[in-house]
Amino acid sequence: MEIRLTKEQKITVNGPQAIFNIMQQILLRENKIGRNKEHFWVIGLATSHKILFIELVSLGSINKAIVDPGEVFQLSIHKDAVTVILVHNHPSGNLTPSDPDKDITDNLIQAGRIIHKEIMDHLIINESEYYSFRDSGLLDELRRSKKYALKYLEEKRIREEGEELGGKRKAVEMAKGMKQRAIETQIIAELSGLSIEEIEKL
Repeated sequence: MEIRLTKEQKITVNGPQAIFNIMQQILLRENKIGRNKEHFWVIGLATSHKILFIELVSLGSINKAIVDPGEVFQLSIHKDAVTVILVHNHPSGNLTPSDPDKDITDNLIQAGRIIHKEIMDHLIINESEYYSFRDSGLLDELRRSKKYALKYLEEKRIREEGEELGGKRKAVEMAKGMKQRAIETQIIAELSGLSIEEIEKL
């Protein structure tokens, strides 16, 4: 369900506090019974980081909301969002990310890579505070995770790193050969692509 936004809420995002200010208003629109259920929202951003939409993709129980990756990214594809921000509330008030919170974020980061939709942040909110995966460093940690990485993407990364390493080795061997022939260091650097410091260490 897409959330109706006021003109003032269609802001350019400059950090998690700006997102929380809007999401707090949306959460507090609901009655106490509604606020006691876990919600999962997706916020789509344009290239300029201006909010394109906010969508409620799951409404769960007091401690769980089922999240489907297809539903998370459906509107962002339709509306050409460049990046997305995930937001969900903890009715208990405790903002500490649970293991399932980390897992779904990790899973969505990997899914987003396939369709070229970057997860910019994931906020856990209650009625008065928020926790930012990005500010805490948890988002970067999950981006490095291989738990949900597709095998072919991982193989591609390893292959590219191997090719890069192989190219570097060739450049080093070429530079060594030129150095033995007393060719000027600057010329070796230009031909091999190595830095002067790297050549001097050979």
